Amino acid sequence: MGLIMSHSFRQISFAIAFAASALTLPNAAHAYSAEAQQMCTSDALRLCSSEIPNIPRITACMMQHKSELSPECRAVMDRDAAPQPTKTGPDLE
Repeated sequence: MGLIMSHSFRQISFAIAFAASALTLPNAAHAYSAEAQQMCTSDALRLCSSEIPNIPRITACMMQHKSELSPECRAVMDRDAAPQPTKTGPDLE
């Protein structure tokens, strides 16, 4: 029984982390960050447990409750949402 619960918790944690990182990344193809998982899992369970394991619904719920997120989760989300510098190649002219 413990193994089943542990496996289910891992699946839930993955779904929450993916949703949390999807909130902040312009492209959902990015992998979730371990930091987002660590900082946002308790918020997702507290605010959006009824949406688990539906990642798009968790994402929407977290966005609706952004003002209620813990400071740590909000900081990770804000940092990840900040525009990243783009890499440019050498000038070809």
